Amino acid sequence: MQSENSPKKKKSIRYDKWGYLFIAPFFIIFIVFSLIPLGSTVYFSFFQYFRQGLKIIGPNFIGLANFVKLFQADLPQYLGNTLILWIVGFIPQIIISLLLAAWFTNERLHLRGQSFFKTVIYMPNLIMASAFAMLFFTLFSDNGPVNGFLQSAGILSEPFSFLSSVIGTRGLISFMNFLMWFGNTTILLMAAIMGVDPGLYEAAEIDGASFNQMFWRITIPLIRPIMAYVMITSLIGGLQMFDVPQILTNGFGTPDRTSTTMIMYLNNHMYSKNYGMAGAVSTVLFLICAVLCFIVYFIMTRDDDSAKKQRKGGAHK
Repeated sequence: MQSENSPKKKKSIRYDKWGYLFIAPFFIIFIVFSLIPLGSTVYFSFFQYFRQGLKIIGPNFIGLANFVKLFQADLPQYLGNTLILWIVGFIPQIIISLLLAAWFTNERLHLRGQSFFKTVIYMPNLIMASAFAMLFFTLFSDNGPVNGFLQSAGILSEPFSFLSSVIGTRGLISFMNFLMWFGNTTILLMAAIMGVDPGLYEAAEIDGASFNQMFWRITIPLIRPIMAYVMITSLIGGLQMFDVPQILTNGFGTPDRTSTTMIMYLNNHMYSKNYGMAGAVSTVLFLICAVLCFIVYFIMTRDDDSAKKQRKGGAHK
């Protein structure tokens, strides 16, 4: 028997159950509103399932027939359109965002009014894409202010139809996506650069390194994880591009469907109630997005992984 003076054993309190309780709502919402719809989309992609008038055809299992039909149709063209629109908008976006982030975080430049400029470059991100597209549709129409200015300045003798040319339409869509997102990218890259140890720059400056050398030898390698995040999220958003080209071309992807994106093509199948083909398009888009994101992540983090392996190998010697 234990003596009366012996200390009593206290029950151990486990706090991990509260952690599971707090994260449970996220997983419940994710399963109900994301995972289950994703599974049903992949499931119906193997079925003939569409509406014809008031009659619903299917679901009848047809295997990979929907996918074969997709690749025999214009799906490769729409994928190419989507990638072109994303690349043309993303390349200047990442270049200008890197320059702005480097300038705003460089204390030696002593830039004035940084708060004002940061607010201005981020403001387009707050404007709805539909309103942005309607604004550009008005500005660059045949009788719009841009054509009026170019004619009054003597640059053009007659109005240029921006929305009737492939270069004009794709250029406007890419330019709008650039304006809407380069401010957000700049803020992310600024946060990444501000997280770099200032002692590295001080040591490099003492050794006589120039601004360009510090940028390419210190800044870029150390912010590569954030750049991978920016590229992956931008790629996902680019493959899901819909609102700007949909409104700017009135849903037709003019001229000659050269600005029709994957999601616009998917929307056409959803509008026609062809759920089987819509599921096949969604599944293909998901796989393409996953493969491209994996490639981008592997390329951007390859040097970091090799450096970690070398450090581990040196530690074991």
